[in-house]
Amino acid sequence: MMWFRQIFSWWNGQTLGTRFWTFKRGQLMGEDSQGNKYYSDRKNPKRRWVIYNGLAEASRVPPEWHGWLHQTVDETPAEAAYSPREWEKPHEPNLTGSQHAYRPAGSLVTGAPRASTAGDYEAWKPE
Repeated sequence: MMWFRQIFSWWNGQTLGTRFWTFKRGQLMGEDSQGNKYYSDRKNPKRRWVIYNGLAEASRVPPEWHGWLHQTVDETPAEAAYSPREWEKPHEPNLTGSQHAYRPAGSLVTGAPRASTAGDYEAWKPE
């Protein structure tokens, strides 16, 4: 069943074309904590791509690899001995549209009423 998904969908990992291109021209540059693998072209090192471990969602690329992927830095996080600062939080993907998305009080999804404030909007009524 995995081969079926690779032929007809790009969001469940790599397609057969990407798998072939990666095998033929790709050089593995590293892997992040989520299992995403980062490649660069053997003939043109400026060409870089990521093979996602699971759902292909761009927000799953952590900041240290984002810089390398977008050619902001030339060294991979492993080569640069990257260590996050003490104020940096661990990377989390964008949860918008999922069950784990933030829903404040008063959201249409939660159904709870929003607390009123002093400057609440009052609708215009014709006289």
